[in-house]
Amino acid sequence: MEKQTIYSRFKKIVELQPESPAIIEEDRTLSYKELDEMADAILSKFYDRSPRMVGIVMHHGAEQIAAMLAVLKSGAAYIPAEPTLPQERIDYMMSTAGAELIIKDSFCRHLSPARKEMVDRSTADGVAYVLYTSGTSGKPKGVVVENHSVVNYAEAFEAEFGTGAGDIMLQYSVCSFDIFVEEVYTTLLNGAALCIPSQAVHNGSLDGLLKFVERHGVTIIDGFPYLIAEMNKLPDIPRSIKLIISGGDVIRGSYITNLRDKGIKIYNTYGPSETTVCSNYFRVDDAEPLADGTFPVGKAVKGVSVKIMDKNLKEVPKGEIGEICIFGEGVSRGYLGNPPEQANFVTLPDGTRMYRSGDLGYELPDGNLAFLHRRDDQVMILGKRVEPEEVENVLNTCPSAERGVVRAFKDDNGLHYLIAYLIPKEGCRLHDVKAWLQARLTDFMIPEFFVKVNHIPLTRRGKVDVDALPVVMKEGGV
Repeated sequence: MEKQTIYSRFKKIVELQPESPAIIEEDRTLSYKELDEMADAILSKFYDRSPRMVGIVMHHGAEQIAAMLAVLKSGAAYIPAEPTLPQERIDYMMSTAGAELIIKDSFCRHLSPARKEMVDRSTADGVAYVLYTSGTSGKPKGVVVENHSVVNYAEAFEAEFGTGAGDIMLQYSVCSFDIFVEEVYTTLLNGAALCIPSQAVHNGSLDGLLKFVERHGVTIIDGFPYLIAEMNKLPDIPRSIKLIISGGDVIRGSYITNLRDKGIKIYNTYGPSETTVCSNYFRVDDAEPLADGTFPVGKAVKGVSVKIMDKNLKEVPKGEIGEICIFGEGVSRGYLGNPPEQANFVTLPDGTRMYRSGDLGYELPDGNLAFLHRRDDQVMILGKRVEPEEVENVLNTCPSAERGVVRAFKDDNGLHYLIAYLIPKEGCRLHDVKAWLQARLTDFMIPEFFVKVNHIPLTRRGKVDVDALPVVMKEGGV
């Protein structure tokens, strides 16, 4: 059977349910047929130019989604960027990806119906999009993802969650992150509706966002664990919510203490951009966390297999720690420009391709996988190896800690030391926090400094913004 592309699968939904809602905004709703017609209207403006790479730098809304579909139908790939990014970063992304056309909001104003048929040129093994992620060189690197990988993920999502007509997904993530891909394509390729808040609502309070969710009957929320932790503090959340999906970082048992009693399915997901959104799912609302307070990342999704391997790429025995390696439909083409990290994409002697994630984990007795930490975060303190994330995990189990982050810095002599950033609970005493850590960690793993903060700064991608954290400077020892 011929493999589908993103657009060809979307078109099948258009034919099956043309009048069903596809995009819901505050003041308008577009059906699948109307969204497809909007995509054709945009495509007609550049169809004859046949670009291979198209930048999309637009504010969130129906036109942005239609522009992506238009590019995909043309057989080209798109490079998404938020208009709020620094222009220098946008320019770097577009130039290195070889963008021959940039679609902005103004490009999609005053659209007229397409005057001729816009033929679908997409192919299953053709590039769908390029997402830029942080690079070890200090410059972002572009991950090249093909159509079939996204279609496989939409099928995996449907197989796990049974999404379809009647479901409404909140579109909350920035366009340059995998969660956006999950929000958009698992919705539009499965017949559900995508609900897009205005910029004011998106950038406003959690209360305002949840009122938007309630007004429009959103059933699925997909986001970082920090959003879920904030929702967990609320006495009530909209009753329409049936499914909450957490991704991008570890989720802790303390983040869902109230949510798990509301009859909502809550999932932990895992997977790097290089393997198309997610490779693993684990339902957490009916499970107990591991000893460190985090949940497993679960089992591989449909069309994907995951193995724990040693440095020689041999599978380790169950229970032993190794590198999480991902195989199957989700493995992307690789990076633009062949950076050193391209070596993480490996072709085995039998022709099988896999991606070395750089993450360490192990298989639990029930077959679920547990994520431990990055392979490359390890530092040496007093001549001994320390993983800051291990210290952070213990800190976050402390009854006096609302939230904690531990990061390693270097003193004047280039030696590492740890700083703990702590949002304390009422009545928290530093003595008690240290005693908690000392009871669970060896002495050299206890952070030298503790900084009380009101909030943990995050990047636009929802990761801890290390550059925004205050640093306690330390003189180098002799």
